[in-house]
Amino acid sequence: MQTIVKTMKNLSCYLLCLFLCFSCKRNLSIEQATDTNEVSKPIYALNSKEIKKGNKTIAITGVTLIDGTGSEPLLNALVVIKNDIIDFVGDNSSENIPVDAEIIDGNGMTLLPGLIDAHFHGESGEITNLFLKKGITSVRDPGAWNSSYDKVRNSDKNIPRLFLTGPHIDSYPPAYPKNSYLIQDATEGRLAVNKFVNEGATAIKVYYRLSIDKIKAICESAHEQGIPVTAHLEISNIFDAINAGLDGIEHITSFGTSLLNAEEAENYKNLILADNNARRKGRYDVWNSLDINNNSKVDSIVSFLVKKKTFVSPTLAVFEKQYDKADSLDVNAFTNMLKFVGRIKKEGGTLVVGSHTFAPYAEFGNAYYREMELLKASGLTNMEVIVAATLENAKFFRIENRLGSIEKGKVADLILLRENPINNLEAMNTVEKVMLNGIFIEIQ
Repeated sequence: MQTIVKTMKNLSCYLLCLFLCFSCKRNLSIEQATDTNEVSKPIYALNSKEIKKGNKTIAITGVTLIDGTGSEPLLNALVVIKNDIIDFVGDNSSENIPVDAEIIDGNGMTLLPGLIDAHFHGESGEITNLFLKKGITSVRDPGAWNSSYDKVRNSDKNIPRLFLTGPHIDSYPPAYPKNSYLIQDATEGRLAVNKFVNEGATAIKVYYRLSIDKIKAICESAHEQGIPVTAHLEISNIFDAINAGLDGIEHITSFGTSLLNAEEAENYKNLILADNNARRKGRYDVWNSLDINNNSKVDSIVSFLVKKKTFVSPTLAVFEKQYDKADSLDVNAFTNMLKFVGRIKKEGGTLVVGSHTFAPYAEFGNAYYREMELLKASGLTNMEVIVAATLENAKFFRIENRLGSIEKGKVADLILLRENPINNLEAMNTVEKVMLNGIFIEIQ
Protein backbone atom coordinates (compact mmCIF):
# COMPACT_ATOMS: atom_id res chain seq x y z
CA MET A 1 0.00 0.00 0.00
CA GLN A 2 2.79 2.41 0.94
CA THR A 3 4.52 1.59 -2.35
CA ILE A 4 1.36 2.47 -4.30
CA VAL A 5 0.97 5.80 -2.40
CA LYS A 6 4.63 6.66 -3.02
CA THR A 7 4.26 5.84 -6.72
CA MET A 8 1.15 8.03 -6.97
CA LYS A 9 2.98 10.95 -5.31
CA ASN A 10 5.89 10.60 -7.70
CA LEU A 11 3.52 10.47 -10.67
CA SER A 12 1.71 13.57 -9.42
CA CYS A 13 5.01 15.45 -9.07
CA TYR A 14 6.04 14.36 -12.56
CA LEU A 15 2.78 15.54 -14.07
CA LEU A 16 3.01 18.84 -12.17
CA CYS A 17 6.53 19.41 -13.54
CA LEU A 18 5.34 18.66 -17.05
CA PHE A 19 2.50 21.14 -16.65
CA LEU A 20 4.79 23.86 -15.30
CA CYS A 21 7.31 23.26 -18.07
CA PHE A 22 4.59 23.43 -20.72
CA SER A 23 3.19 26.62 -19.17
CA CYS A 24 6.59 28.29 -19.14
CA LYS A 25 7.23 27.39 -22.75
CA ARG A 26 3.75 28.53 -23.72
CA ASN A 27 4.15 31.87 -21.96
CA LEU A 28 7.55 32.34 -23.56
CA SER A 29 6.15 31.60 -26.99
CA ILE A 30 3.33 34.08 -26.38
CA GLU A 31 5.85 36.75 -25.34
CA GLN A 32 7.96 36.03 -28.39
CA ALA A 33 4.91 36.12 -30.63
CA THR A 34 3.85 39.46 -29.13
CA ASP A 35 7.32 40.93 -29.69
CA THR A 36 7.10 40.01 -33.37
CA ASN A 37 3.44 41.08 -33.71
CA GLU A 38 2.44 37.42 -33.90
CA VAL A 39 2.37 37.20 -37.70
CA SER A 40 5.17 37.89 -40.13
CA LYS A 41 4.20 37.93 -43.78
CA PRO A 42 5.35 39.99 -46.76
CA ILE A 43 3.64 43.32 -47.36
CA TYR A 44 3.37 44.50 -50.95
CA ALA A 45 2.13 47.68 -52.58
CA LEU A 46 -1.42 47.52 -53.91
CA ASN A 47 -0.10 48.13 -57.44
CA SER A 48 3.02 45.95 -57.18
CA LYS A 49 1.90 43.58 -59.96
CA GLU A 50 1.16 46.54 -62.26
CA ILE A 51 4.71 47.96 -62.16
CA LYS A 52 6.85 46.75 -65.03
CA LYS A 53 10.03 44.86 -64.15
CA GLY A 54 13.41 45.55 -65.68
CA ASN A 55 14.67 42.93 -68.10
CA LYS A 56 18.29 43.88 -68.67
CA THR A 57 21.60 44.36 -66.88
CA ILE A 58 22.56 47.91 -65.94
CA ALA A 59 25.83 49.05 -64.38
CA ILE A 60 26.02 52.47 -62.72
CA THR A 61 29.71 53.31 -62.56
CA GLY A 62 31.89 55.83 -60.73
CA VAL A 63 29.04 57.12 -58.58
CA THR A 64 29.06 58.35 -54.98
CA LEU A 65 26.86 55.85 -53.15
CA ILE A 66 24.66 56.71 -50.15
CA ASP A 67 23.09 53.33 -49.46
CA GLY A 68 20.39 54.36 -46.95
CA THR A 69 21.79 52.41 -44.00
CA GLY A 70 23.68 55.35 -42.51
CA SER A 71 27.07 54.04 -43.60
CA GLU A 72 29.62 56.53 -44.86
CA PRO A 73 29.21 57.33 -48.58
CA LEU A 74 31.19 55.06 -50.87
CA LEU A 75 33.14 57.07 -53.43
CA ASN A 76 33.69 55.79 -56.97
CA ALA A 77 31.17 53.01 -56.44
CA LEU A 78 29.65 50.48 -58.80
CA VAL A 79 26.06 49.24 -58.60
CA VAL A 80 24.88 46.49 -60.95
CA ILE A 81 21.19 45.77 -61.53
CA LYS A 82 20.01 42.57 -63.16
CA ASN A 83 16.38 42.72 -64.23
CA ASP A 84 14.71 44.34 -61.19
CA ILE A 85 17.20 43.29 -58.51
CA ILE A 86 20.44 44.84 -57.23
CA ASP A 87 23.09 42.26 -58.04
CA PHE A 88 26.33 43.98 -56.99
CA VAL A 89 27.33 46.89 -54.74
CA GLY A 90 30.99 47.77 -54.29
CA ASP A 91 34.08 49.47 -55.62
CA ASN A 92 34.09 50.53 -59.23
CA SER A 93 36.14 48.00 -61.19
CA SER A 94 35.85 46.82 -64.77
CA GLU A 95 36.15 43.21 -63.67
CA ASN A 96 32.88 43.58 -61.73
CA ILE A 97 30.95 44.91 -64.74
CA PRO A 98 29.07 42.20 -66.66
CA VAL A 99 29.93 42.10 -70.34
CA ASP A 100 26.30 42.53 -71.38
CA ALA A 101 25.66 45.52 -69.08
CA GLU A 102 24.30 48.85 -70.21
CA ILE A 103 26.70 51.40 -68.70
CA ILE A 104 25.44 54.50 -66.89
CA ASP A 105 28.27 56.90 -66.12
CA GLY A 106 27.65 58.17 -62.58
CA ASN A 107 30.82 60.22 -62.30
CA GLY A 108 30.13 63.39 -60.29
CA MET A 109 26.66 62.17 -59.30
CA THR A 110 25.19 60.57 -56.16
CA LEU A 111 23.07 57.41 -55.97
CA LEU A 112 20.44 56.87 -53.25
CA PRO A 113 17.62 54.41 -52.60
CA GLY A 114 14.22 55.52 -53.83
CA LEU A 115 12.60 57.81 -51.27
CA ILE A 116 9.59 56.60 -49.27
CA ASP A 117 6.78 58.93 -48.18
CA ALA A 118 5.05 57.75 -45.01
CA HIS A 119 2.24 60.31 -45.23
CA PHE A 120 1.08 61.08 -48.76
CA HIS A 121 -2.30 62.51 -49.78
CA GLY A 122 -3.73 62.79 -53.26
CA GLU A 123 -4.78 60.21 -55.80
CA SER A 124 -4.61 62.33 -58.98
CA GLY A 125 -2.30 61.19 -61.75
CA GLU A 126 -0.62 64.57 -61.67
CA ILE A 127 0.41 64.24 -58.04
CA THR A 128 1.45 60.59 -58.05
CA ASN A 129 3.41 60.95 -61.28
CA LEU A 130 5.10 64.14 -60.06
CA PHE A 131 6.17 62.49 -56.80
CA LEU A 132 7.80 59.66 -58.73
CA LYS A 133 9.73 62.16 -60.82
CA LYS A 134 10.92 63.79 -57.59
CA GLY A 135 12.53 60.48 -56.58
CA ILE A 136 9.74 59.26 -54.29
CA THR A 137 9.23 55.67 -55.39
CA SER A 138 6.90 54.48 -52.61
CA VAL A 139 4.07 56.31 -50.86
CA ARG A 140 1.59 55.51 -48.13
CA ASP A 141 -1.75 57.28 -48.19
CA PRO A 142 -3.02 56.98 -44.60
CA GLY A 143 -6.64 57.88 -45.14
CA ALA A 144 -8.29 57.35 -48.53
CA TRP A 145 -10.50 54.72 -50.09
CA ASN A 146 -8.34 52.38 -52.16
CA SER A 147 -10.75 52.75 -55.06
CA SER A 148 -9.86 56.43 -55.35
CA TYR A 149 -6.61 55.30 -56.98
CA ASP A 150 -8.32 53.15 -59.62
CA LYS A 151 -8.21 55.83 -62.32
CA VAL A 152 -4.51 56.55 -62.06
CA ARG A 153 -3.72 52.84 -61.71
CA ASN A 154 -5.58 52.19 -64.96
CA SER A 155 -3.81 55.03 -66.78
CA ASP A 156 -0.58 54.70 -68.74
CA LYS A 157 1.32 56.94 -66.32
CA ASN A 158 4.21 55.81 -64.18
CA ILE A 159 3.31 56.10 -60.50
CA PRO A 160 5.03 55.15 -57.22
CA ARG A 161 4.36 51.98 -55.27
CA LEU A 162 1.04 52.56 -53.49
CA PHE A 163 0.92 51.40 -49.89
CA LEU A 164 -2.62 52.26 -48.86
CA THR A 165 -4.56 51.97 -45.61
CA GLY A 166 -8.13 52.51 -46.70
CA PRO A 167 -10.02 55.40 -45.05
CA HIS A 168 -9.47 56.61 -41.49
CA ILE A 169 -11.21 54.45 -38.93
CA ASP A 170 -13.05 57.00 -36.80
CA SER A 171 -16.15 57.64 -34.69
CA TYR A 172 -18.93 60.17 -35.18
CA PRO A 173 -18.67 63.01 -36.07
CA PRO A 174 -15.63 62.53 -38.32
CA ALA A 175 -13.22 65.30 -39.23
CA TYR A 176 -13.13 64.10 -42.86
CA PRO A 177 -16.44 62.41 -43.72
CA LYS A 178 -15.46 61.51 -47.30
CA ASN A 179 -12.35 59.64 -46.15
CA SER A 180 -13.62 58.05 -42.95
CA TYR A 181 -15.08 54.71 -41.96
CA LEU A 182 -17.11 55.06 -38.79
CA ILE A 183 -17.33 52.40 -36.09
CA GLN A 184 -19.38 52.26 -32.91
CA ASP A 185 -17.59 49.58 -30.91
CA ALA A 186 -14.57 47.28 -30.77
CA THR A 187 -16.28 44.54 -32.77
CA GLU A 188 -16.93 46.92 -35.64
CA GLY A 189 -13.27 47.94 -35.40
CA ARG A 190 -12.15 44.35 -35.94
CA LEU A 191 -14.57 43.96 -38.85
CA ALA A 192 -13.22 47.16 -40.41
CA VAL A 193 -9.66 45.81 -40.26
CA ASN A 194 -10.72 42.58 -41.96
CA LYS A 195 -12.53 44.54 -44.65
CA PHE A 196 -9.59 46.79 -45.50
CA VAL A 197 -6.99 44.03 -45.36
CA ASN A 198 -9.10 42.01 -47.79
CA GLU A 199 -9.14 45.07 -50.07
CA GLY A 200 -5.34 45.28 -50.02
CA ALA A 201 -4.57 47.62 -47.13
CA THR A 202 -0.90 47.52 -46.11
CA ALA A 203 -1.50 49.34 -42.82
CA ILE A 204 -4.43 50.64 -40.78
CA LYS A 205 -4.94 54.29 -39.80
CA VAL A 206 -6.97 55.16 -36.68
CA TYR A 207 -8.26 58.65 -35.97
CA TYR A 208 -8.46 60.69 -32.82
CA ARG A 209 -12.12 60.21 -31.83
CA LEU A 210 -11.61 56.50 -31.17
CA SER A 211 -11.57 55.25 -27.59
CA ILE A 212 -8.64 53.21 -26.31
CA ASP A 213 -10.62 49.96 -26.29
CA LYS A 214 -11.45 50.43 -29.98
CA ILE A 215 -7.81 51.20 -30.79
CA LYS A 216 -6.75 48.07 -28.90
CA ALA A 217 -9.20 45.85 -30.78
CA ILE A 218 -8.07 47.31 -34.12
CA CYS A 219 -4.40 46.79 -33.27
CA GLU A 220 -4.96 43.19 -32.18
CA SER A 221 -6.84 42.39 -35.37
CA ALA A 222 -4.29 44.11 -37.63
CA HIS A 223 -1.33 42.41 -35.92
CA GLU A 224 -3.00 39.04 -36.29
CA GLN A 225 -2.90 39.70 -40.04
CA GLY A 226 0.66 41.01 -40.01
CA ILE A 227 0.11 44.68 -40.76
CA PRO A 228 0.96 47.77 -38.68
CA VAL A 229 -1.36 50.40 -37.23
CA THR A 230 -0.63 54.11 -37.22
CA ALA A 231 -2.66 56.93 -35.71
CA HIS A 232 -3.57 60.58 -35.69
CA LEU A 233 -4.32 61.03 -31.99
CA GLU A 234 -4.60 64.75 -31.10
CA ILE A 235 -6.77 64.27 -28.00
CA SER A 236 -5.90 60.73 -26.90
CA ASN A 237 -3.41 59.87 -24.19
CA ILE A 238 -0.23 58.81 -25.96
CA PHE A 239 0.78 56.24 -23.33
CA ASP A 240 -2.57 54.45 -23.34
CA ALA A 241 -2.83 54.48 -27.13
CA ILE A 242 0.65 53.09 -27.77
CA ASN A 243 0.23 50.49 -25.03
CA ALA A 244 -2.94 49.46 -26.86
CA GLY A 245 -0.71 48.39 -29.74
CA LEU A 246 0.01 51.32 -32.07
CA ASP A 247 3.12 50.97 -34.23
CA GLY A 248 3.30 54.56 -35.43
CA ILE A 249 2.16 58.10 -34.74
CA GLU A 250 1.20 60.57 -37.47
CA HIS A 251 1.74 64.30 -36.86
CA ILE A 252 3.75 65.92 -34.12
CA THR A 253 0.49 67.48 -32.86
CA SER A 254 -0.68 64.02 -31.76
CA PHE A 255 1.47 64.50 -28.64
CA GLY A 256 -0.05 67.82 -27.56
CA THR A 257 -2.73 66.61 -25.15
CA SER A 258 -0.33 64.29 -23.34
CA LEU A 259 2.05 67.18 -22.69
CA LEU A 260 -0.56 69.16 -20.74
CA ASN A 261 -1.63 68.77 -17.13
CA ALA A 262 -4.84 66.81 -16.51
CA GLU A 263 -7.18 69.81 -16.35
CA GLU A 264 -5.74 71.50 -19.45
CA ALA A 265 -5.81 68.23 -21.37
CA GLU A 266 -9.46 67.62 -20.53
CA ASN A 267 -10.44 71.17 -21.52
CA TYR A 268 -8.65 70.80 -24.86
CA LYS A 269 -10.18 67.38 -25.44
CA ASN A 270 -13.71 68.69 -24.78
CA LEU A 271 -13.08 71.66 -27.05
CA ILE A 272 -12.24 69.38 -29.99
CA LEU A 273 -14.96 66.84 -29.25
CA ALA A 274 -17.41 69.72 -29.56
CA ASP A 275 -15.83 71.05 -32.78
CA ASN A 276 -13.25 69.20 -34.88
CA ASN A 277 -11.97 72.45 -36.35
CA ALA A 278 -11.06 73.81 -32.92
CA ARG A 279 -7.82 71.84 -33.16
CA ARG A 280 -6.50 74.04 -35.98
CA LYS A 281 -5.92 77.00 -33.67
CA GLY A 282 -5.98 75.07 -30.42
CA ARG A 283 -2.92 72.96 -31.21
CA TYR A 284 -0.79 76.11 -31.48
CA ASP A 285 -2.13 77.39 -28.16
CA VAL A 286 -1.10 74.04 -26.63
CA TRP A 287 2.42 73.98 -28.06
CA ASN A 288 3.06 77.65 -27.32
CA SER A 289 2.63 76.98 -23.59
CA LEU A 290 5.30 74.26 -23.42
CA ASP A 291 8.89 74.29 -22.23
CA ILE A 292 10.40 71.44 -24.21
CA ASN A 293 13.79 71.32 -22.51
CA ASN A 294 12.58 71.47 -18.90
CA ASN A 295 9.43 69.43 -18.82
CA SER A 296 8.99 66.10 -17.03
CA LYS A 297 6.13 65.16 -19.35
CA VAL A 298 8.37 65.65 -22.37
CA ASP A 299 11.04 63.52 -20.69
CA SER A 300 8.63 60.68 -19.99
CA ILE A 301 7.04 60.71 -23.45
CA VAL A 302 10.37 60.72 -25.27
CA SER A 303 11.77 57.87 -23.16
CA PHE A 304 8.51 55.95 -23.68
CA LEU A 305 8.76 56.36 -27.48
CA VAL A 306 12.33 55.10 -27.39
CA LYS A 307 11.40 52.11 -25.24
CA LYS A 308 8.42 51.18 -27.40
CA LYS A 309 10.33 51.76 -30.66
CA THR A 310 7.36 53.69 -31.97
CA PHE A 311 7.70 55.22 -35.43
CA VAL A 312 6.98 58.94 -35.51
CA SER A 313 6.08 60.77 -38.73
CA PRO A 314 6.06 64.43 -37.57
CA THR A 315 4.77 65.99 -40.84
CA LEU A 316 6.32 69.25 -39.68
CA ALA A 317 5.96 70.94 -43.06
CA VAL A 318 2.17 71.10 -42.86
CA PHE A 319 2.30 72.83 -39.44
CA GLU A 320 5.11 75.25 -40.25
CA LYS A 321 4.59 78.86 -39.17
CA GLN A 322 6.77 81.83 -40.09
CA TYR A 323 6.39 85.49 -39.19
CA ASP A 324 5.32 86.50 -42.70
CA LYS A 325 2.05 84.58 -42.30
CA ALA A 326 1.61 84.04 -38.55
CA ASP A 327 1.83 85.78 -35.19
CA SER A 328 4.53 85.18 -32.60
CA LEU A 329 2.39 82.67 -30.65
CA ASP A 330 2.07 80.33 -33.62
CA VAL A 331 5.73 80.73 -34.57
CA ASN A 332 6.82 79.93 -31.02
CA ALA A 333 4.49 76.91 -30.98
CA PHE A 334 6.06 75.58 -34.16
CA THR A 335 9.55 76.18 -32.75
CA ASN A 336 8.58 73.97 -29.82
CA MET A 337 7.43 71.27 -32.24
CA LEU A 338 10.86 71.36 -33.85
CA LYS A 339 12.55 71.10 -30.46
CA PHE A 340 10.39 68.12 -29.50
CA VAL A 341 11.25 66.28 -32.71
CA GLY A 342 14.92 67.00 -32.08
CA ARG A 343 14.70 65.46 -28.63
CA ILE A 344 13.06 62.31 -29.99
CA LYS A 345 15.97 61.76 -32.34
CA LYS A 346 18.69 62.84 -29.91
CA GLU A 347 17.48 60.38 -27.29
CA GLY A 348 17.18 57.41 -29.64
CA GLY A 349 13.67 57.58 -31.06
CA THR A 350 12.68 56.64 -34.59
CA LEU A 351 11.66 59.35 -37.05
CA VAL A 352 10.43 58.91 -40.61
CA VAL A 353 9.61 61.32 -43.42
CA GLY A 354 6.01 62.06 -44.35
CA SER A 355 5.19 64.99 -46.61
CA HIS A 356 1.41 65.39 -46.28
CA THR A 357 1.79 66.39 -49.98
CA PHE A 358 0.76 70.01 -49.43
CA ALA A 359 2.67 72.46 -47.23
CA PRO A 360 2.47 76.27 -46.84
CA TYR A 361 6.17 76.89 -47.45
CA ALA A 362 6.80 74.46 -50.29
CA GLU A 363 6.04 74.68 -53.97
CA PHE A 364 3.66 72.07 -55.34
CA GLY A 365 5.52 68.76 -55.36
CA ASN A 366 8.25 69.86 -52.94
CA ALA A 367 6.57 69.26 -49.57
CA TYR A 368 8.67 66.12 -49.08
CA TYR A 369 11.89 68.07 -49.52
CA ARG A 370 10.62 70.75 -47.13
CA GLU A 371 9.92 68.05 -44.53
CA MET A 372 13.50 66.84 -44.90
CA GLU A 373 14.79 70.39 -44.38
CA LEU A 374 12.68 70.81 -41.24
CA LEU A 375 13.94 67.53 -39.80
CA LYS A 376 17.43 68.92 -40.31
CA ALA A 377 16.34 72.15 -38.61
CA SER A 378 15.17 70.09 -35.63
CA GLY A 379 18.68 68.71 -35.16
CA LEU A 380 19.12 65.72 -37.48
CA THR A 381 22.22 65.44 -39.63
CA ASN A 382 21.83 65.22 -43.40
CA MET A 383 22.64 61.51 -43.23
CA GLU A 384 20.05 60.93 -40.48
CA VAL A 385 17.42 62.68 -42.59
CA ILE A 386 18.24 60.47 -45.57
CA VAL A 387 18.03 57.30 -43.47
CA ALA A 388 14.66 58.47 -42.10
CA ALA A 389 13.49 58.92 -45.69
CA THR A 390 14.66 55.50 -46.83
CA LEU A 391 15.47 52.56 -44.56
CA GLU A 392 13.58 53.77 -41.46
CA ASN A 393 10.49 54.32 -43.57
CA ALA A 394 10.94 50.88 -45.11
CA LYS A 395 10.98 49.43 -41.58
CA PHE A 396 7.82 51.38 -40.75
CA PHE A 397 6.17 49.89 -43.85
CA ARG A 398 7.66 46.43 -43.01
CA ILE A 399 9.27 46.18 -46.45
CA GLU A 400 12.91 46.60 -45.37
CA ASN A 401 13.85 43.13 -46.63
CA ARG A 402 13.15 44.33 -50.19
CA LEU A 403 13.36 48.13 -50.24
CA GLY A 404 14.81 51.13 -48.43
CA SER A 405 18.53 50.59 -49.03
CA ILE A 406 20.96 49.80 -51.82
CA GLU A 407 22.13 46.29 -50.98
CA LYS A 408 22.62 43.12 -52.99
CA GLY A 409 19.37 41.22 -53.39
CA LYS A 410 17.05 44.17 -52.88
CA VAL A 411 14.65 45.61 -55.44
CA ALA A 412 16.17 48.28 -57.67
CA ASP A 413 14.29 51.46 -56.74
CA LEU A 414 17.02 54.10 -57.07
CA ILE A 415 17.53 57.82 -57.64
CA LEU A 416 20.53 59.52 -59.23
CA LEU A 417 21.25 63.09 -58.11
CA ARG A 418 23.45 65.65 -59.81
CA GLU A 419 24.71 66.85 -56.43
CA ASN A 420 25.56 65.30 -53.05
CA PRO A 421 22.91 65.80 -50.31
CA ILE A 422 25.43 65.04 -47.56
CA ASN A 423 27.15 68.30 -48.49
CA ASN A 424 23.90 70.21 -48.99
CA LEU A 425 20.43 68.80 -48.34
CA GLU A 426 18.99 71.01 -51.08
CA ALA A 427 20.73 68.63 -53.50
CA MET A 428 17.73 66.31 -53.00
CA ASN A 429 16.01 68.50 -55.58
CA THR A 430 18.62 67.73 -58.28
CA VAL A 431 17.12 64.46 -59.53
CA GLU A 432 18.72 63.29 -62.76
CA LYS A 433 17.30 59.78 -63.09
CA VAL A 434 14.74 57.66 -61.25
CA MET A 435 14.70 53.87 -61.41
CA LEU A 436 11.56 51.96 -60.45
CA ASN A 437 11.73 48.17 -60.38
CA GLY A 438 14.90 48.13 -62.46
CA ILE A 439 13.64 50.53 -65.14
CA PHE A 440 14.67 54.16 -65.56
CA ILE A 441 11.50 56.17 -65.98
CA GLU A 442 11.26 59.18 -68.25
CA ILE A 443 11.49 62.54 -66.43
CA GLN A 444 9.98 65.50 -68.28
